[in-house]
Amino acid sequence: MLRLKLSVVWMAFGLVCAILLSGCAAEKDATANWSVDKLYSEAKDEMAAGAYDKAIGYYEKLEGRAAGTALAQQAQLDKAWAQYKTSEPVQAVATLDRFIKLHPASPALDYALYLKGVVNFNDNLGLFSSLTNQDLAERDPKQAKDSFEAFRELTTRFPDSKYSPDARLRMAYIKNSLARSNVYVARYYFKRGAYVAAINRAQITVNEYRDVPAVEEALFIMVQSYDRLGLEQLRDDTRRVLETTYPDSTLLYPERAAAAKKPWWKLW
Repeated sequence: MLRLKLSVVWMAFGLVCAILLSGCAAEKDATANWSVDKLYSEAKDEMAAGAYDKAIGYYEKLEGRAAGTALAQQAQLDKAWAQYKTSEPVQAVATLDRFIKLHPASPALDYALYLKGVVNFNDNLGLFSSLTNQDLAERDPKQAKDSFEAFRELTTRFPDSKYSPDARLRMAYIKNSLARSNVYVARYYFKRGAYVAAINRAQITVNEYRDVPAVEEALFIMVQSYDRLGLEQLRDDTRRVLETTYPDSTLLYPERAAAAKKPWWKLW
């Protein structure tokens, strides 16, 4: 009976060992004997095939094995791109921030700044939400501002970078989006009778984003709000600014919009 019990114990022990050994074998790093060049080549192939998660794993290994080299820096940038492509913008930005901090003199710094702007731009600044039809101006503008700051730093520090022209176009788009975000809030306050709050929010747009289309509506909201508050002098002053800046405005004169839509051949 004792021998039987010992036999069972030894069998159980052997089974546990077999499981542990098989686990160790399964966890063996298949890339252990690869050169850094082969590792980078395989990572690029996985990227090209759209296997971003697998590519990220290779880039992380490469960062450790080629630490301190230009190849490790490139691996960081490629990993950030792969993270962006797998809809992990937070991780992508973290990777880029780490790169910018560790490699301030890198010849690829302009690209790192550009990519950081793109990650936040595309995560937060799609034209419209396909699911909710929500205008981006109605969303939290934090990432838009982060994107703008990355592009601003790029164009300021590297004005001749090949990425700067596109960055400037995106900055213009972001400025108008941020301005429209303020106008959206101002309109919200106005509709609820919070006229002072509406004026304050619209004023931010006028002061900070003077050269964007959203300023026209910001001024119009201010005119309406001053009128509701009975502040005639401020209303008239703001109205003059609106008429001078936007002489063809259809906000003050809706009939202009109706006239513009009338067929050219209709004379009455």
